[in-house]
Amino acid sequence: MTAGLRGLWLGGAAALMLVVSACGFTPLYGEATTAGLSRIAVETPDTRLGYRLRERLEDALLYDRTLAPEWRLDVTLEPSRRPLGRRIDDTAARYEMTLIGQWTLTPLSGGEALAGSETVTVTYAVSDQPYAAIAAQEDAEERAAEALAQRVRLALFHAVGPTAPARP
Repeated sequence: MTAGLRGLWLGGAAALMLVVSACGFTPLYGEATTAGLSRIAVETPDTRLGYRLRERLEDALLYDRTLAPEWRLDVTLEPSRRPLGRRIDDTAARYEMTLIGQWTLTPLSGGEALAGSETVTVTYAVSDQPYAAIAAQEDAEERAAEALAQRVRLALFHAVGPTAPARP
């Protein structure tokens, strides 16, 4: 690259940075944008899947245990599993796992609760070996919990984040 092109490229990059910094751009996945969400205490069902979801939600919301929570998030789960495809011996070759999470966000200081529902679907292959089949199902649960946590986080961000509509 010649010196002239390099200078032009650097000048263009600097101008782009200046424009982006002046427009108020805030990344959705940045820590500053989730600061308000870090004071949400999460309650999930007392199951393996509920525990996985609670871990993922606390990570996604950057839950700060050193501060008193301002909100309580209650999540109920409705998992379902449907066989897909059939082998010669009429057993399922794959499964589709659908996880519906009904959530309610309640301010601990009193006030109106917000509610919503998120749905995720993952698939996994079935093995003839019992341990491999269990491992595949647990991996699908892990992926579903992660995807549901991200969807709930985005819904909460839109509901109570800095760009949320003013609430009475």
